[in-house]
Formats: sequence, C-alpha cells, structure tokens
Amino acid sequence: MGSQMTSHSCAAPKLRNIGVAAHIDAGKTTTTERILFYAGVTHRLGEVDEGSATMDWMEQERTRGITITSACTQVEWRDHAINIIDTPGHVDFTVEVERCMRVLDGAVAVFCAVGGVEPQSEVVWRQADRYRVPRVSLVNKMDRIGADFGRVLRHMKERLKCVPIPIQLPIGAEADFEGVVDLIGQRALIWDEGSLGEHYRIAEIPDELRDRAHALREELIAICAEVDEELLDMHFEEVPIPPSRIIAALRTKTISLEVFPVLCGSSLKNRGVQPLLDAVVDFLPAPHQVDSITGVDPASGETVEVAFGDRNLAALVFKVMAQDAYQTLCYARLYSGEIVRGGVVRNAVSGEDERIGRILRMHSNRSRQIEKARAGDIVALIGLKHTTTGETLCSSNRPVALEGMSFPEPVIQAVVEARSAADQRPLEDSLSQFAREDPTFRLSVDEETGQTLIGGMGELHLDVIVQRLRDERGLEVRKGKPQVAYRESITIAAEHEDVFHRQVSGARLSARALVRVEPSAKGAGVEVCERVPPERGIPAPLLADAVQLLKDASTTGPVAGYPLIDVIVTLLDVTTQGEELSAVAIQSSAARAHGEALRSAAPTLLEPIMAMEVSVPAECTGAVLKDIGARQGEILGVESRPESDIARAHVPLARVFGYSTDLRDLTRGRGTFTLRPHSYEPIERSPLNLAGALRDRDTRN
Repeated sequence: MGSQMTSHSCAAPKLRNIGVAAHIDAGKTTTTERILFYAGVTHRLGEVDEGSATMDWMEQERTRGITITSACTQVEWRDHAINIIDTPGHVDFTVEVERCMRVLDGAVAVFCAVGGVEPQSEVVWRQADRYRVPRVSLVNKMDRIGADFGRVLRHMKERLKCVPIPIQLPIGAEADFEGVVDLIGQRALIWDEGSLGEHYRIAEIPDELRDRAHALREELIAICAEVDEELLDMHFEEVPIPPSRIIAALRTKTISLEVFPVLCGSSLKNRGVQPLLDAVVDFLPAPHQVDSITGVDPASGETVEVAFGDRNLAALVFKVMAQDAYQTLCYARLYSGEIVRGGVVRNAVSGEDERIGRILRMHSNRSRQIEKARAGDIVALIGLKHTTTGETLCSSNRPVALEGMSFPEPVIQAVVEARSAADQRPLEDSLSQFAREDPTFRLSVDEETGQTLIGGMGELHLDVIVQRLRDERGLEVRKGKPQVAYRESITIAAEHEDVFHRQVSGARLSARALVRVEPSAKGAGVEVCERVPPERGIPAPLLADAVQLLKDASTTGPVAGYPLIDVIVTLLDVTTQGEELSAVAIQSSAARAHGEALRSAAPTLLEPIMAMEVSVPAECTGAVLKDIGARQGEILGVESRPESDIARAHVPLARVFGYSTDLRDLTRGRGTFTLRPHSYEPIERSPLNLAGALRDRDTRN
C-alpha cells in the first residue's frame, strides 16, 4: 500500500491530474474510496450505500446516495502524487464533469460490466474528447449477475467510436469473479475471498484462459509495434519482451488518444483497484507531457502560448464553491508559473488584482494549507473577491486569458418564496452565492410579479438547491411547481422595411430601416450584424447603437416572450431625410422593422426534448412503452439485457414531471430512468404542451 501524501508538491514528471467519471451507479465513487484506502489516505473503507463515503461529504449526497458536487483529493502511489477529482454521474450535475475535464490531464472512465456504455457514460466521454483528455477505463462490477467484459468492449467500439485495448482479462464472472489476467506481465492476479483487498497473489494464467489471453496479447503487441517496431521482431523471434517496453509504447499511444487501455474489477468486492492505480501512473500523462495551451492577450486580442515551463503565471479557475456564508473557495489549475500565499495576481478578465489569502490542498471537504502552488498543481484559493468560474489568474506583466468553458442553458424553472419577509434578503444572498458556484443554475426576478425564479438542469437540480437553503442556510422556502424553459425561433427568412416620421420640438425626424431575419443552425444562439452600404453616410456610432438596440430586442420572441434562439438578424439598410441625423429616428425604425420581420418569419415556440433511458423488468416493458407513447415520446429502441430491458426515447420535458412516481407504480418499484437535454423542437405538434407553455407565460406575467 502507498503512504499518506506528504506536504510538499511533487515534481511534474511524478504528478498526475485525473478525474474519475461515469454514468450514475457505475461505481466511480466506490472506486475512488478504494483508491484512498489502498493509497493509505484513509484507514477504513467508505461505502456510498452506508453514507460513509469520504468523497461524498455533502449531507444530501449521503442521504440520496449520489454524487452531487465534484470533490478533490491527492494520494501517493509508487512515488507519484495523483490529484483525483471524483465527479457526479447524474445528468443534472454534468456541469461538474465539464469544468473538471477542462483542467485534467487524464481520466478514469468507469463502466458497469452489466450496463455497459450508458447515456451519461457517452456524455462524459464526449466531454473528455472535446478537451482531448487521455483515458484508461475500468469495467467495474464484474461480480454482478449479467457481467460481460466482452460486451462492454463492443459497446465502447460501437457507441464511443474509440479503440479500446484490453490489458486485462477477467478470471471468472458474476459470483465466480476472483481476479484478472495481466496481459502485459503474462500472469494472473488473484484476490482472496473475504479480505479487504490490500494484497493479491500472483499465479499462473488459468488453462481455460490461455488461448484468449494469447490472442489479446497478440493484438496488444501489434498496437505497441506501431510506435516501437522492434517489439514485433522480438515477439516473432520469441525474445522475452520486458513489460516496461510494452508500457512505454502503450503510454505513447494512450497520450495521443489513439487507444484507450481497459482494465476490469469489482471495486465493491475490493478487487482490481491497485492495477488501476498502476495504470494511471503508467499510461496517463504528467502535466509537462500535454500540449501547450493558448490564450489571448486581453488588451490586444493576440494569441499567447502558455508552456508548462513559463515563469509567468497562468491559472484557470474552474470551480467556485461557498465554504460558508462568508468565505468562498476558488479551485484553480496552474498551467505555468506559481502562486504564493499572500501574493498578488491579476484576473485577466476583469483586470482586477487579487490577493491570495490562503492556498489549500483539498481532501474532499477537508484541507491542508500550503505556502506555494506550482505549474501542474490543482489547489483551492481563498481571498479572491472578483473571480468566478472560467476566469484566468495571471501575472500582471503578462496578461493572458485562457479559453473558458461553455455550459448548457437551464431547461426548467420554478418560483421560490421565503416563508417570512425577514428571510427574503438572506434568500436572495444565498441564491446569488449558489449562482456564482454553479454556471447552470440561474437566478432571476420577474419584473412584473416580483417573484424569484430559479432555473436549472432538472427537477433534482432544483430540489437540491432548495434543500441546501434549508440545510446550509437555515432558510425555510416554498418552491412552486416546475415550469419548462421554453424558447422561440423562426422557421423562414423575412424582411421588413419601416419608415419613421415624427415632429419633435419643431424638428422633423425621419428615417427608414430595412431589417432581415433568418433561421440559423441549432444551438447557434442569436447573431446580430449590419450590412448598411457605406455610401449611405451613416456614422458608425449611430449604426452601433442601432445594432445594440436590435440585440436587446432579440432577447425575447414574438410569440409568448420566451428567449429567442437560432436567429440571424441583419440591419440591411438605413437612410434618413433632411440634414439632421437622428439616433432616435434610426433606432425607432430599426426596432419596428425588426419586430415586424420576426412576426412575418413564421415564428414558433420551442420546447426542450429530453433523451430518456428507462431500465425496467422485462415483464413491465410493454406497459412502460405504452406510457412513454402517451407522453408523446418517440421510442428509439429497446435493448434486452440479462437483468432488465433498456428502453430509449425522446420525450418532451413538459410530459415527464413527476415521472419517477408513475414509473414506480408501473414497475412495482423496480424501474429506474435517466434524463438529459437533447434538443429544442417546435411545440406545435402538441396542443397540450402549447397550452402549458402559455399557462407558464401567464404565470410569469
């Protein structure tokens, strides 16, 4: 076993920054708990089901049995320091995975040996692809009924479009799972029944697995020979190949994202975790081995390259979290330079200088103060007053803003009210702090009703926020029924010309504006531009003001006042009459032309469509599919698995509120489901949903 992490920073070659990510209930937090135990950081096995997991420190995580917020820790293994971030698996909290993947050098993807590649597994895999994060994978729960290592490998190829390379083979499965075949070392690793898994014995490969192990090793050697040609010659000449040579070649292929090593085990049964730690050290990159990153100079907009060895500071704040009502932790990844306690750094986005009050090495919700953080480190900072998620800390003599992160828009809203007038201000302050922590949580006040609206990624997301208000801030609040976050768009292009004439204080104001609106690609948002011919002679400041007015007018749609998306607005022409140019006349004609153009462009109301996956006993599948159809869901397919059927569908969000209760009734408590945002689609296909959308509008107004 490893020893507890010492207080100094580790040299870059012996540092790893990894995340553990998976679909909910694949066992990633249990895996992280075993890592802490075998590395000597904890001295007892934390269990998710018992609410004793070290990394699930929030009260709600322990009572609900799920990870809600990412948690950081550091362990030592084989003289390497490993910074580990345990991430949530529930889709409502996918923002935690997104911002962690942005700053990690490597990741461990955990898959259930029964469920295989599940929906959230695909989501986190794509997030890692987006940030080019090398991965090793663990096929967990090999002790479960229906475990199938080969099926998970097929899922990875088909659904993730990747090249999984098994470096282990399970010995037994389900109740007979006892260990793994190490294909690199050509040996068997056996864990004894009933132990805590600290030790395993090395044995010969079982006879019944020799042929399969030989075939897989041939594939492994062929992959490694692509970067080390002598390996193949050594193999054909039957010269013993040192495991270190195979590891070096496979490491090169892994870091370049060409292949993804796959291991197997059962974290709950304490089998297979130590080889996983070895794989993290062997195959995932150190901070200095990843590509240099680029940022921009905030003043000039020029590209700035940030290399690991630079003396100037470049650190990305990827998470902000309230430690209590008065103190905030800012989690930062250092890409170059260093941060010293008491030092002053610059926020490249706001231009404000920030003094570093304390630097903390985190272990879940506990911490240890350190004096200095260097390039490659992941630490929490206290004392930052003007910094939030996605912003860069840098040296004042070399300002650089690193690329931030993009987050999905909320799909659901609800009204919250304080129980008493005395609680209203604390409620607003607490919600504002939560919004600073979580970029997918939105806080707003309806201007007409004065009601406080909270928005998020799902019912669970908002339920957690309300519970946090009660648990952490002692505030009793009422939450109204959830409302769908509808959107509006247009379906055809349209142009409109408006002429503005008015006599004001003896002066005649006159202008003509021509505005065009047209649909854009899904997810493109709203783009506003101007193409006014230069010969019109309209001063640039007046055109800029008109464009800004069109941007402001494009925040809401013409149907029911919901946010407008996926539209291009172009100010095509502006002319004026008389000698006097009037900003009022130009803006008024442009605004009226814009409104009429939108109304002429066949505007449509859009509703969020959710990708749903439902796991049900086979005898209940028919009833569940019928219920999904009644909810206007589109059935995509049904997959039969040993323990259950998996139904996949696209369903309007408005039709799945309270679905957990209905599913429990349909399956006698044995069904489970997951939801994730898929797209926005026109609502006209559903008169019932349209009525609901208009009711939501009336409620807001």
